[in-house]
Amino acid sequence: MTVKRTGGGAAADAGLPATPAPVVALEDLSLPPRGALIGLDLGTKTIGVATSDPDRRLATGVETVARTRFSADASRLIELAAERRAVAFVLGLPLNMDGSAGPRAQSTRAFARNLARLTDLPIALWDERLSTAAVERQLIAADVSRGKRKAVIDQHAAIFILQGALDRLRAR
Repeated sequence: MTVKRTGGGAAADAGLPATPAPVVALEDLSLPPRGALIGLDLGTKTIGVATSDPDRRLATGVETVARTRFSADASRLIELAAERRAVAFVLGLPLNMDGSAGPRAQSTRAFARNLARLTDLPIALWDERLSTAAVERQLIAADVSRGKRKAVIDQHAAIFILQGALDRLRAR
């Protein structure tokens, strides 16, 4: 696991950043001109992972991480980000249809806060309402079997989330 260290003291000695990475709305994300982003669709059993190209034009799937313990999950995500020289994470935030935050959104925010303690990469939260449903409709339209859909749906949802975020960033 590669963790970028900052500062000194006990946190640095433990291999942790001195201060947690920022967790912000996508609109408040400060980014360098180039660098890949890592998109995450956080499920209860798996985490779909996608990445962008360094110019942030296209999202592609990376893998689906089977969730075990937070530390193992976070380690794998940080490792994937380091391999791709990512400059930030984009985490899908599952808001309710009325825009309120239910238990899943609260769980996602807690995951983001905990991940932020382990990396310097900023974490942007991006509204992902109906992303999984939209991806499921696309896979059904493509006549993908139920078993194959289950195996790829989280990864495809991460692509959907990240592509939406990339399009929004390009428009600003």
